[in-house]
Amino acid sequence: MNSTIFIADDHPLLIKGLKDLLLEKKMNVIGEATDGQTALNFIMRNQPDIAILDVEMPKLTGIEIAKECKKNNLPTKIIIITLHKEINLYLTSKKLNIYGYLLKEFALEEIETCINSVNQGIPYFSKQVKKHIGFTNEDDSILKDFSLTERRILKLISQYKTNKEIGHLLFISSRTVEKYRSKIIIKLNIKQQTNALVKWVQQNKHLFIILITIGY
Repeated sequence: MNSTIFIADDHPLLIKGLKDLLLEKKMNVIGEATDGQTALNFIMRNQPDIAILDVEMPKLTGIEIAKECKKNNLPTKIIIITLHKEINLYLTSKKLNIYGYLLKEFALEEIETCINSVNQGIPYFSKQVKKHIGFTNEDDSILKDFSLTERRILKLISQYKTNKEIGHLLFISSRTVEKYRSKIIIKLNIKQQTNALVKWVQQNKHLFIILITIGY
């Protein structure tokens, strides 16, 4: 059975373009709205599988709707469409477990790929967005390779904390921090040299903006 899809955007032409394309692809579009409050009411009441939302709408933004859906534990997977190529908006989307992030100028050409990915439970973030903010799929895989504690230690290293300071903040010993650092160096395939990990962190600062924003 096709996933149920809802579309909300305050530009009727974009709604029509998306709806016509999805219907042509035999997808199941069950509703549409031109403002955020109407969109949220529909999602709360009908719980579609996927909701495609414009970020900027009257009454409620797409991000505000996503926050409400997360707060109410709704199963609807959110795809947002925006004109903006901002890292903060991208990171907020990651933090809210938004499943798709598309730029309006590429929405029609990427939407089918995005929906197919979301249907498989795999988030889809526009390559154009990642290219603009300097974040790649390879970076995503790097972050996934680390445990929660390792991510926290990496974040603190990026803030120039010593082993002793990290241990104090994470309630572990300095020796344990050193063991984690060694594991991280092995995972990153960094040569065992003085300050090698610190140098790597400095060269990959964009990763730690993500760790800090997401809350690790």
